[in-house]
Amino acid sequence: MTIREFKMPDVGEGLTEAEILKWYVQPGDTVTDGQVVCEVETAKAAVELPIPFDGVVHALLFEEGVTVDVGQVIIAVRTGAEDGAPAEAAAVAAPAATAVAAPAEEAAPAARQPVLVGYGVSTASTKRRPRKAAEGAASRNGVAPAAAARAVAAPAPVAPAPVAPAPVAPAPVAPAPVAPVSVPAQTTGDRPLAKPPVRKLAKDLGIDLAAVVPTGDGGVVTREDVHAAAAAAISAPGAVVTEAPAPVAAAAPAPQAVEASARETRIPVKGVRKITAQAMVGSAFTAPHVTEFITFDVTRTMKLVQELKADPDLAGLRINPLLLIAKAVLVAIRRNPDVNASWDEAAQEIVLKHYVNLGIAAATPRGLIVPNIKDAHTKTLPELSTSLSELVATARDGKTSPADMQNGTITITNVGVFGVDTGTPILNPGESAILAVGAIKLQPWVHKGKVKARQVTTLALSFDHRLIDGELGSRFLADIAAVLEHPRRLVTWS
Repeated sequence: MTIREFKMPDVGEGLTEAEILKWYVQPGDTVTDGQVVCEVETAKAAVELPIPFDGVVHALLFEEGVTVDVGQVIIAVRTGAEDGAPAEAAAVAAPAATAVAAPAEEAAPAARQPVLVGYGVSTASTKRRPRKAAEGAASRNGVAPAAAARAVAAPAPVAPAPVAPAPVAPAPVAPAPVAPVSVPAQTTGDRPLAKPPVRKLAKDLGIDLAAVVPTGDGGVVTREDVHAAAAAAISAPGAVVTEAPAPVAAAAPAPQAVEASARETRIPVKGVRKITAQAMVGSAFTAPHVTEFITFDVTRTMKLVQELKADPDLAGLRINPLLLIAKAVLVAIRRNPDVNASWDEAAQEIVLKHYVNLGIAAATPRGLIVPNIKDAHTKTLPELSTSLSELVATARDGKTSPADMQNGTITITNVGVFGVDTGTPILNPGESAILAVGAIKLQPWVHKGKVKARQVTTLALSFDHRLIDGELGSRFLADIAAVLEHPRRLVTWS
């Protein structure tokens, strides 16, 4: 058979790594060219990966939740029915199978077949990959690296290796409790196979998965294996101290690790959260931020929202205050076009944009993202409503593409949905301004000389002072408020 390998591709913008979120196939499944085999999350978005050839899944080389560098092989697929390449199959299969198949490769190197597209067949035999796999298999069975190497060279000692007195490292193998607890941690750096709940259990109990003997199918560590390792670490501390002093440092603090995990939790920063953190730090310490505020009466806009909802011409569209706020921003940009710009640091130039890619900040389970509506200035109110609905739905599903988050010009963030009055938002990198919309609340307000209950909100505009000075920023913010206070200006100012 022929084993073809599918590598983690660069899914866009030169990103160097991606996290495997979900596998849609398992070993033994048949796949076809173009079939989606997994979903990965980059620093920008979640992306589904199709496989470019037909075959049967031979092995998944990484588990869900693992971050993989671009160019690393993530799945191996059998694409032929030939029988002339046992060594290639063994190189990707389970380590135990590798130890048996390696001698066959050494005995008949001329029978090798190409494994990767674009690579020829080498007449020279190599035992590097089988030896590495054999070490992984031997370590999981309590065999020292030297014995594993000899197991590859001579197949006869493979079966008795764990108990043979001569070829096996003397200290780690002699006492029974030592092998599962301490020896594997010293002999291999391979990542043990275990499901996420089992990994969490091991972390909570302070157990190193590399020091656990797996009993599950395919060498997978089970919950019972973790509990057994924890019991062994507590009930037999003397054996560990006597035979393997080095691992004691990792095994002894187990009770403290449990206590610490109950008091605090560490969450790895990766994917969208990682790139958002980097972008916000870069923006905060690169662009000189200025924030201005305005509080005003939006009662007329709220009445217009209700009227538009009842309009049969807009039936089926999502009509809400954010839609009219977005339209007001577009009108204000038309009246103050210089706010729609970016700063070119290399050329020391201000780049005026004659288009508006309106960003809408969206909170998703994977973190904050800012997709934008391309050419929002050309859209009618119904078209803008449709674009907003599609943008929000795609973001919530985690399907926003990297292209949807590029080349934004100005952003709106609606903190009012959380009951917040306003804030001082940080600019999305490369953009000139960001508008924070506060909660719309019924408050006492002077209207036509009398104090009445009115719908009131506060807007906060942060802008890059290199691009927008105080006068321009103030006019722009005042125009947005004027449109929302008297929405007829959506017509008269357009």
